[in-house]
Amino acid sequence: MDDNSDAPISEDDWGAAIAEQAKAEAAITTPPPAAATIFKEFSGKGTATETHNDIDFILDIPVQLTVELGRTKIAIKNLLQLAQGSVVELDGLAGEPMDVLVNGCLIAQGEVVVVNDKFGIRLTDIVTPAERIRKLNK
Repeated sequence: MDDNSDAPISEDDWGAAIAEQAKAEAAITTPPPAAATIFKEFSGKGTATETHNDIDFILDIPVQLTVELGRTKIAIKNLLQLAQGSVVELDGLAGEPMDVLVNGCLIAQGEVVVVNDKFGIRLTDIVTPAERIRKLNK
């Protein structure tokens, strides 16, 4: 439409504007196509190749692996007094299995080992998926 305020508005212009508005309102209120046409049906069944490819998709995602020797609470004044050679007592006992956490979630326990002058952990107990879910609900 022209922005010419001197020109009279004809009935054709009004009719076209009303038709355009009705068309826009119809587009808004029209329901979307059925879900079956948008989403592929999930059967829960797949070939071993399809499942393998799905797992491959996540294999390169990095996660944070932490081995926890123990914990303690300490007052800030005591923390500030720590110096080289200070010993901080932890709640873990010597010889007790160390917790292995992935993104903060306990997945296993193990014992500390030294291999080629580097520390490592030998897994001795892996938490079952059912046990992990049970711990999450607590």
